[in-house]
Amino acid sequence: MLTGQYRIERLTTWNEAEKVVAFLLSDVSFDDTRYTPGELALFRQLPYRALEGEIWFWYAVNEQQEIIAINCIMENEQRTGGYSWDYMAVHREYRKLGVAAALMDNMFRTLRELAARYLLTYTCDLPAYRRIRELFVQNGFELIGRCPDYYYEGEDRLIYYLKLV
Repeated sequence: MLTGQYRIERLTTWNEAEKVVAFLLSDVSFDDTRYTPGELALFRQLPYRALEGEIWFWYAVNEQQEIIAINCIMENEQRTGGYSWDYMAVHREYRKLGVAAALMDNMFRTLRELAARYLLTYTCDLPAYRRIRELFVQNGFELIGRCPDYYYEGEDRLIYYLKLV
């Protein structure tokens, strides 16, 4: 039974990283599971990079301590206050319960604490990604670019920008 009860934590241990990898590679995290080879590599690496302090990585757990969502950001390579928002995923059965909004609130609070200047993010232009595109626009992101055939032939990458300060 889904009660909507969950807790958000920052990833800090090897055990948590292993659980996050399993969640990312599960069939309940993303709707489109035609991952690129690069995505699969990132799913296996990003949680461990958080342990090295390279990225900020959060996860949500339900009452049974199962991972039900993740979110991560990193500062860009210039290290001048620009950040990239790479992945947010919510377990299919926990969507529309406010988990994504709570993860985003947590992320924006952290970005304010870091005095971040802007946040870049991206997604695919396929219909399966319509909801995330709407989420970006609802939260003030501006579509600033398109890279044709980025993921696979016929799948463009859409780039979104949000000025923070």
